[in-house]
Amino acid sequence: MENKERNTSELLQLVVVQNTNDKMSIGEIKNSLRERGFGILLAIAASPICLPIPVPPGYTTFFSIPLFIFSVQMMWGMKSPWLPEWISKKEINKKNLEKLIEKATPWLRKIESYLHPRLTYISVHAWERIIGIFSFIFTISIALPIPLANFPPGWGILIMSLGLLNKDGLTIIVGMIVGTIGIGITLVVLALIWMGVSLPSFY
Repeated sequence: MENKERNTSELLQLVVVQNTNDKMSIGEIKNSLRERGFGILLAIAASPICLPIPVPPGYTTFFSIPLFIFSVQMMWGMKSPWLPEWISKKEINKKNLEKLIEKATPWLRKIESYLHPRLTYISVHAWERIIGIFSFIFTISIALPIPLANFPPGWGILIMSLGLLNKDGLTIIVGMIVGTIGIGITLVVLALIWMGVSLPSFY
């Protein structure tokens, strides 16, 4: 029960501190995160899509694959994320993980200072299913190689995952709105393409 009351930043630090080995498998990290596994993995998978930088063709499509996997599992109502065995067994150097968490912690703490439990009458498990549905829809937009169509849905998923991690229903709803705006942009771009309007390339 103690882990459930900790902030995500504190929980990530504990994952490293409590492990005495030089390397940690992805499966061990996932198991240590317990009920927060979906939120963390969604945030990690969505983060590269949220970077405002030119990307090569297929970049967003590649990162949409784990988002599809996790969103389907969430819709299905799974209690924790399932990962293929070859991914679960993949090991990460503990020192590299410590450095990554050390750099991310100040940012996480800033974000967490604005987030707190809201709309908690909806259970975390129910929120996961709702987020799974929205994430699946947003990921379809992310997977399409269309300029401007990937960024807002990616941020929508990232915001929802941060809301889930902090049991903040209001933040989850904000993420849904941001991602839905992205879907609207996708539909507009598809309509323009259908009408034969040439669009600038961002790749």
